[in-house]
Amino acid sequence: MTTFNDFGLHADINRALAAKDYTTPTPIQTQAIPPLMKGRDLCGIAQTGTGKTAGFSLPSIHHLLTYPHRANPRSCRMLVLAPTRELAAQIAQSCRDYGRFTKLSVTTVFGGVPINKQIRELSSGVDILVATPGRLLDLIDQRALRLDDVEIFVLDEADQMMDMGFIHSLRRIAKLLPSRRQNLFFSATMPKEIAHLAEQFLEDPVTVSVTPAATTVEKISQYSTFVEQKEKQALLHSVIASEDIDRALIFTRTKHGADRVVRHLAGAGIKAMAIHGNKSQSQRTHALQAFRSGDIKLLVATDIAARGIDVSGVSHVINFEIPNVPEQYVHRIGRTARAGAEGKAISFIAPDERPYMRDIERVTRSKSEPMPLPENFNELVRNLPKPAQPPRDTGSQGRNPQRQREDALRGRDGNKPRGDRGPRRDGAPAGEGAEGQRKRRFRPRNKSVGAHKGAVKRVG
Repeated sequence: MTTFNDFGLHADINRALAAKDYTTPTPIQTQAIPPLMKGRDLCGIAQTGTGKTAGFSLPSIHHLLTYPHRANPRSCRMLVLAPTRELAAQIAQSCRDYGRFTKLSVTTVFGGVPINKQIRELSSGVDILVATPGRLLDLIDQRALRLDDVEIFVLDEADQMMDMGFIHSLRRIAKLLPSRRQNLFFSATMPKEIAHLAEQFLEDPVTVSVTPAATTVEKISQYSTFVEQKEKQALLHSVIASEDIDRALIFTRTKHGADRVVRHLAGAGIKAMAIHGNKSQSQRTHALQAFRSGDIKLLVATDIAARGIDVSGVSHVINFEIPNVPEQYVHRIGRTARAGAEGKAISFIAPDERPYMRDIERVTRSKSEPMPLPENFNELVRNLPKPAQPPRDTGSQGRNPQRQREDALRGRDGNKPRGDRGPRRDGAPAGEGAEGQRKRRFRPRNKSVGAHKGAVKRVG
């Protein structure tokens, strides 16, 4: 049986692995680490939760320690791209854990937080930089970062990058990287467009795959119930009451749908939180921490926000709404049955979602077991508690105050701080909006106006 000691990793890495009680590598680590130690490019087909983060970070940290030198200012030696903030933060934390007995610096940059702090962190150079594509390009445009010193480039969750529309950003980033570098490319699925993207980054790669593309985990029990869309909330309450849930991820297709589910649960006295793109970074972080710690057992999420969430102990995945892309179903249910544990996936299927489920069954080559509605379901629907009231809207467009404050700091594009902007085109000082223009426009310009007002008053 292979152990981590068999790979010949740097002593400080083995020490960190021993501290975490890691002894036996996962299949993808066994396949990926040896060729990466030799400097080969790699194309890995693996879902989150298979151990791929350690699979690429351990040999990369070994390289940085074997060929030590200080990173140049405003540059990095290893660049990892991830599609979401949550995944970027998890990868960065893993790199810190594996390099805890070294002096390697690890920095993560993503949107949703002020950019100035990130600029300061990059000013002296970093060894490992984990980033989302949008914020990375913002930093490059502000000349706070350059990529010509990158020795190792990792593109994680490539299929999700494509789904989120990052293809043009990735092509631009590819042009900024040095020609001589080691490339690591990971994707949970490998359709033709992803394979074509891989060809743009990789040179004579080794390909490793721990599960065939678009297949489901064998230890996940899959169930489905046909139900009207308007009755799904009552069914969700029934499932939560009848199932032995340690932690459950509940998926919706929309952000507003996720919030609506949470409000209905709160109205029934069931504690849950939502995570999606309209939440501020602090709210998303708080919800994840509460879910990890067990303060809440239910986390309601959209597909993009949940991508990269690696939380142990998820016993159930509930598809409140069926995804219209089969691969998303694979990603969703893969959040359970981690590390050899068993899991359960339950799908609520409305009449208009039946074609989606047929596509899923065709792609996954498996069928879910029918689960009948509860015997007293009509009574549950009639007695469904009213949803809790949403937080008071203190700003425009229904956004919470925290989100508005952060947007004000970052500016309209969500990245640039308001203070970093130059003068307005109309000549007004930076940050002064239309309200300020109106105040100046109607301010009395001379005393004659006031005198005239006074004269009119005296005449009246």
